[in-house]
Amino acid sequence: MNSDHEPGPRPSAVSRRNFLGGSMVAAVAVPLLTTGADAAGEPGVADEPGLTTVRVTVNGDPVTVRVDPRATLLDTIREKLDLKGTKKGCDRGQCGACTVHVDGRRVLSCLTLAAVTHEREVTTIEGLADGDQLHPMQQAFIDHDGLQCGFCTPGQIMSAVAMVEERPARSDDEIRERMSGNICRCSAYPFIVDAIRDAQGAMR
Repeated sequence: MNSDHEPGPRPSAVSRRNFLGGSMVAAVAVPLLTTGADAAGEPGVADEPGLTTVRVTVNGDPVTVRVDPRATLLDTIREKLDLKGTKKGCDRGQCGACTVHVDGRRVLSCLTLAAVTHEREVTTIEGLADGDQLHPMQQAFIDHDGLQCGFCTPGQIMSAVAMVEERPARSDDEIRERMSGNICRCSAYPFIVDAIRDAQGAMR
């Protein structure tokens, strides 16, 4: 063997960080959703077997997304639509943090399959405000300090808006009863009731 032989360039080491970074770039590069058109029929979009196409209006915008038939609306909203305002609390339908509206009615998105929202309208906390103008319920929660850690607040607000639109409450006790599915672990309930009472007057 010739001692003057120069070894070729060494292959670059693949660190865990480099590998994960590349994986993240690759993941971002894969189209997860389109707006308006059917993703299954578009050139360059892989038609993964076992997925179903859901066309839904989210906060006023038409969206087409390919999802596993078992995927929940909560996971689809957060992971595929990148709307992080809807919170995953118990993931068992017991805390109300994941409350959104489907066709104007409040639902627990952790117990709702994304597939059942096909051709329906979904509203999340991001869809309540009108530009920079907050919804009266959002403003009331701020005015009355109806939150502490804030984790449950999107679900509280979404549930409260739907409750008032169903039928305004006639008393504080009725507000408490009809909001009983939304848990505040910080126990800001008195301020939440105050906020809802004031907001429903502005919503009429």
